[in-house]
Amino acid sequence: MPENHLFEYAVIRVVPRVEREEFINVGVILYCKRPQFLGIKFTVNEPRIRALCSDLDIDVLTDNLNALTQICLGNKEGGPIATLDAASRFRWITATRSTVVQASKVHPGLCLDAAQTLEKLFEQLVA
Repeated sequence: MPENHLFEYAVIRVVPRVEREEFINVGVILYCKRPQFLGIKFTVNEPRIRALCSDLDIDVLTDNLNALTQICLGNKEGGPIATLDAASRFRWITATRSTVVQASKVHPGLCLDAAQTLEKLFEQLVA
């Protein structure tokens, strides 16, 4: 019988005007210790983002989200944070901050397949 694994996830949000606390979900990050999985999936839906904030620089936003992907993958392009272990990279990305790209609170769950769970959460919470 397949074994369930504990995972943690957070929703990646774009908060164009931090002081207004309005946001759009653009992605999901998921960490699962047992299969050593750390993954992120995002999309930049420009019309939705423009509806909330017409002057946001989409190229800079995309660069910031791509940097999170490099950190998740542990690639040197992700800088010093990318050299940390997967759990530390997840905690760094999901730490509370007042920036345009933020993560929700971390939520736990159980899964059989972390990659499949990431896809399912992305469809439910972002797409």
